[in-house]
Amino acid sequence: MKSLADAVRLKIYTSENHKLDNKPLYEAVVKKALELKIAGATVVRGVYGYGAHHTIHTAKLLELSDNLPLIIEIVDVQEKVDKIVPFLETLAGKAVVTFEKISMVGE
Repeated sequence: MKSLADAVRLKIYTSENHKLDNKPLYEAVVKKALELKIAGATVVRGVYGYGAHHTIHTAKLLELSDNLPLIIEIVDVQEKVDKIVPFLETLAGKAVVTFEKISMVGE
């Protein structure tokens, strides 16, 4: 087994309708992480939730699935994660970003 390494997990809370330069915000974030050679980025769609406007968004079958919540997770060592922070600062009003220290196996 590979040894554990100290790392950071970013969680970026946003929604499907948020855009950056006319592209989905989640695509822009993942592409930026890839460009910076960050170890991994994943987008997870929420089935129920609300954000800053306190409006429930849901994926229930009998209701329209519109503007569902998204969580973008980015994981890597601190030095690499620090490289995406200036880009994330441009997302003010479109996302909430959290940082967590974690242990990671591998690179």
